[in-house]
Amino acid sequence: METNEKTPVYLAVDLGAGSGRVIAGILEPEGLRLEEVHRFANEGVKLVDTWHWNTTGLYADILKGLTLAGDRYGDRVRSLGVDTWGVDYGLLDSAGSLLGLPVQYRDGRTDGIMDEAFAKMPSKDLYAATGNQFMFYNTLFQLMAESRRNPGRLAAADTLLWMPDLLGYWLTGKACQESTIASTGQLVDARTGEWAWDVIDRMGLPRTLFGPLTRPGTVLGDLLPEVAEATGLKARVVTVGGHDTASAVAAVPSTDGNSVYLSSGTWSLLGVLTPSAVVNENSFDLAFTNEGGVAGDIRLLKILCGLWLIQECKREWEAKAGGELSWETLIAEAEAAEPFVSLVDPDHADLVAPGDMPARLGAVCRAAGEPVPATRGAVTRMIFESLALKYRLVFEKLETLTGHGLGAFHIVGGGSRNALLNQFAANALNRDVVAGPVEATAAGNILLQLVADGAAPDLNAGRDLIRRSFDVQTFSPQNPDAWAAQLPRFRALL
Repeated sequence: METNEKTPVYLAVDLGAGSGRVIAGILEPEGLRLEEVHRFANEGVKLVDTWHWNTTGLYADILKGLTLAGDRYGDRVRSLGVDTWGVDYGLLDSAGSLLGLPVQYRDGRTDGIMDEAFAKMPSKDLYAATGNQFMFYNTLFQLMAESRRNPGRLAAADTLLWMPDLLGYWLTGKACQESTIASTGQLVDARTGEWAWDVIDRMGLPRTLFGPLTRPGTVLGDLLPEVAEATGLKARVVTVGGHDTASAVAAVPSTDGNSVYLSSGTWSLLGVLTPSAVVNENSFDLAFTNEGGVAGDIRLLKILCGLWLIQECKREWEAKAGGELSWETLIAEAEAAEPFVSLVDPDHADLVAPGDMPARLGAVCRAAGEPVPATRGAVTRMIFESLALKYRLVFEKLETLTGHGLGAFHIVGGGSRNALLNQFAANALNRDVVAGPVEATAAGNILLQLVADGAAPDLNAGRDLIRRSFDVQTFSPQNPDAWAAQLPRFRALL
C-alpha cells in the first residue's frame, strides 16, 4: 500500500517467551496499519545448571529490527516502545553493568521457595499485601532464590530492571521500573500501586533495588547517539504497557466495561478490567491476581497454561521427525480426531517444565485414569478441548468474584488465529467469542505511543482507532450441551 512520505510510524518491540518481533504501526487517515519488520526466535540457553535468556542476543535482534525499520521508514519513525513477558529481570551494579544473564522463569531454582516465603509471611497475609496469584516464578520468589544461591550478586546489585526496562535502558541509557511489569512480581501493593514495603522487608530484600515506579505513556528518552547512528533512527523511547498482557488488554476492541478478555499465547490470561483491586478472601480462595493496567486500572485475571503444551509437543514431534510440522497440519488432525476421548488439566504441575511433552501428557492421563491419546491429532484435540473447558470454569469463577454478569468474551493475541480453539471456547462457554486482533499486544503498545505523541488525545480515542483498524471474527456456540456434559469429568481432574 502506498503511503504519504510524511505518514508517522511508531515501532512496537514485542517480545514473547518464544519469539520477538519489531512491528511498525503506520498511522494513516483510514486507521492504524501494522507491518512486521523483523521476527526472531527467543530461545533460552542452559549455562551449567541454570536456564537463562539470551538477552544480549535478543538485544542484537532488536537492533537489527530497528535498523531495518530505519532503512524502510527513515525519519518518519516517531517513537518506539518495548513490551515483554512478565516477572523476569536483570540486576545492574552501580556502574550500570548487567550482573549475569537474566534467568528464565521456568528454571528450577525456585523449587521450594514459596514454602520459605510463607514461613516468613503467611500466604493470606502475602496475598493481602500484593493481590497476586501465587506462581512459583513470581519475581519475589526468584529474588529469594537469588539470595539463597547468589547472595553476592544480590548484594552487589544497585537496581533491578524487568526485561522491558532493561532493554529500554540499553536503548536510551535511562533506567526506569514501569508499573505494569512491576505489578507481575508480587512486590507491588495492588490497592495503592506502590511498592509493598512490608513484603520486601520481611523477605529480606534490599530496598535499594526498588525506585520510583514509572507509568505507561511516559517518554523515557531519545535513543543513545550510538544506537541512533547504528539504526538510522532519531526516535524516542516511550514506556508502554511493559507487560505484554497489559498492552494486549489495552487493545481489546470493546466498548463494554464488563467485557472479558483472554490474552492467548504461551500463557492464557483470562480476566476483566476493574477500576480498583479486588483483594479479599474470595479472590484468595479462587487464586485470582491483580495486575496493573495502562490507565491506572487493574487487570483482575487468572493465569493459566496456554499454548505451551502444544508448542512443546510440536517441538518434540519435529525433533523426532527431523523436519518442520505446520500448525495447519496439526489443527486439521485435531479436527478429524474423535471428540472427548481424553482430557487433562493443562495446569498440572508435571506439565510446567520443558521436556518430552507428549510423553508427559500420556503419564498425566494414565495417572488420572484417562485414556492415553494414541495419535498426534488426539493429543492436539485433547489439549484444545481441555483449554476450552478450563476457560469455562475460570469464567464461572470470575462471575462469582465480580458479583455480576459478564459481557462479551474477547480472545486477543497469537492464539486468536487458532479457529478450532476459538470455536471450542465458544462451545464450552456457550456464548459468542470475538477473536482478534491477532497483534493486540503490538497495537496496544503503539496506542500508548500515539497518546504520548499527541496523535491520539487519550486512551479512549486510541482504542476507538484500534476498533476501526482491525477485523475480528465471531464464533457462535455449536452443540454446547455436549460440552456441558464434560464439565463434571473435567472438574474431577483438577
